[in-house]
Amino acid sequence: MMYQENILDHYKSPRNFGKIDKASVHHHEYNPLCGDEIEMFLVIEDKKIVDVKFNGHGCAISQASASMLTEQIKGKSVEELKKLTKENILEMLGIPLSPVRLKCALLSLDTLKNSILIYEKYIER
Repeated sequence: MMYQENILDHYKSPRNFGKIDKASVHHHEYNPLCGDEIEMFLVIEDKKIVDVKFNGHGCAISQASASMLTEQIKGKSVEELKKLTKENILEMLGIPLSPVRLKCALLSLDTLKNSILIYEKYIER
């Protein structure tokens, strides 16, 4: 399967799309440059992601990136997720991106990282 097909597949049939009513943390990020929005819901138990959903709208890159990322993070520890980088996202998408498209691709990672920061600062006690 070509990478572009993979991105279109995730865009048209996003994995883990929706909301979680009793999420441990949920956070919303917005990219004003293109209007992409991602809201992430995480259920964290014993410092591991036991469930994740995302909601949002925007271009194929931002939404496919969120879909792919949610697939990758289920079952992983919060510590592992803190180590995710821009390179991990680019590798996951598998296509070269312009600087503008890079912001789209990284919106889900920003949402995840900020969700974890909020969780650790205000919720986890």
